Amino acid sequence: MTPEEIQSVEREIVDVLKNIYDPEIPVNIYDLGLVYDIDYTPDGKVHIRMTLTAPNCPMADFLVEEVHTQVAKVRGVGEVVVEIVFEPPWDKNMMSEEALMELGML
Repeated sequence: MTPEEIQSVEREIVDVLKNIYDPEIPVNIYDLGLVYDIDYTPDGKVHIRMTLTAPNCPMADFLVEEVHTQVAKVRGVGEVVVEIVFEPPWDKNMMSEEALMELGML
């Protein structure tokens, strides 16, 4: 896989994540800052480190499954591992400017 092809797959993964919304907040999980790291390897493996807005989030299982299912649909992706982490803890400072504007916090 060329570096350009790898970047293309990574961009598609980000685009997919920008279409997954936290059911309790009308902003996608990427712009909310819930996605900490995306590691894509040329052999098709994706490891996503993400967090939740709160450790006891009732939608945790739904979000993990949605991320797994949607990212697995990206061409070039074979295996998806979604890891939920709580360090560093999420706070609103991790949100993108777009998310802050959408929520009227700017």
